[in-house]
Amino acid sequence: MKFDDYDIAPGIKRSLEKLGFKKPTDIQFRSIPPILKGEDVLAIAQTGTGKTAAFAIPVISTIEFRKRPDRPDGVKCIVMAPTHELAEQIAGVFTELARHTRVTVLCIHGGVDQEPQIAGLNNGVDVLIATPGRLFDLVSQGHLRLHRVEILVLDEADHMLDLGFIKDIRDLTNKLTNKRQTLFFSATINEHIKDLAYSLVRNPIRIQVSPKDPVSKNITHSVAFIGMDDKRYFLERVVNENPESKILVFVRTKVRAERVLKAMERVDIRCVTIHSDKDAAERNAAMAQFRSGEVKILVATDVSARGIDIPDVDFVVNYDLPDKPENYVHRVGRTGRGMKKGLAVSFCSDEEKEVLGDIEEYLTKPINRVEMDRSDYAQTIDFSREHDWKTLMAKEEEFQSKKKKKKGK
Repeated sequence: MKFDDYDIAPGIKRSLEKLGFKKPTDIQFRSIPPILKGEDVLAIAQTGTGKTAAFAIPVISTIEFRKRPDRPDGVKCIVMAPTHELAEQIAGVFTELARHTRVTVLCIHGGVDQEPQIAGLNNGVDVLIATPGRLFDLVSQGHLRLHRVEILVLDEADHMLDLGFIKDIRDLTNKLTNKRQTLFFSATINEHIKDLAYSLVRNPIRIQVSPKDPVSKNITHSVAFIGMDDKRYFLERVVNENPESKILVFVRTKVRAERVLKAMERVDIRCVTIHSDKDAAERNAAMAQFRSGEVKILVATDVSARGIDIPDVDFVVNYDLPDKPENYVHRVGRTGRGMKKGLAVSFCSDEEKEVLGDIEEYLTKPINRVEMDRSDYAQTIDFSREHDWKTLMAKEEEFQSKKKKKKGK
């Protein structure tokens, strides 16, 4: 089936044609028809499967067909996302698809001045993509009214639960009409997700796209056993062996992100970081540098990078293994997008071997091991430019010490 065969607004078909999209992905094929019919949908699909378009296409079409010049302005659809990076990415998809329709789109999130967002709301908006905090700020201040919302979309719902947004989600639904259509999209399903989902939807169409191997066949992924204190030398080696590659490095915490940044700076490797201690402007700037290729190494935490579609990531490095096995799939899935091939390697220390076991149990098969003898391991450390730096520092300290002794004579 092709997009031309769907009963969707002509303007969307025009946008899809210009974007080069002819056939729907599996999640799009299974989601678009029930959403167009006004059904509630509970969809489980990994990031990278085209799920944003799976709800954006029917939502825009529905609003376009219902839109009347004499109807008072008001937000018709709210898409709630866990992070401002993901909210902006979703808004970008909506904007591209709605370009040749009358449907208007606005993204709001915290970390930036709210006045331009208020001005955008006052101009009239059909689809509002929002993070929970800023959404409720503007509702409580009276700048945002929810009485005309007909469609609610919760994207990356599992991640929103991880970040503690369940109360915000319930508070929002309490402010909306019971006649709304609810679309619930999540990358994983567990009892908490199931309980939340079924409390929000009515007789939903359940859609689950779960390939036997949760890691895309386009991705070659492996694990190397490396001591915790030696990881920086092996990251340096990966970067130096792939000088033209765009590399996304995942770490466990924001403190670790900054430590990795400093370690790479010591060996003259330029990086940028994104994590929760960075404000919106800093995170946007880092993402822009990485997307454009101006900086080829991005060090990120799961919270910041989950669900973000960054084009042309050649290599993913799990500098630290993720705490949750499913996050392994999300991380390595940042490469090998669409028809492209991707590489991923995980650094596993002795302390992380139990976590590796949990990941392999989740994948239902072992991850390929990187074979490395003691000599190769030792050479990686010995050849690090950081050791040159240490030698130079030691020589400088020795030189300064000799100077002081001479002055003292």
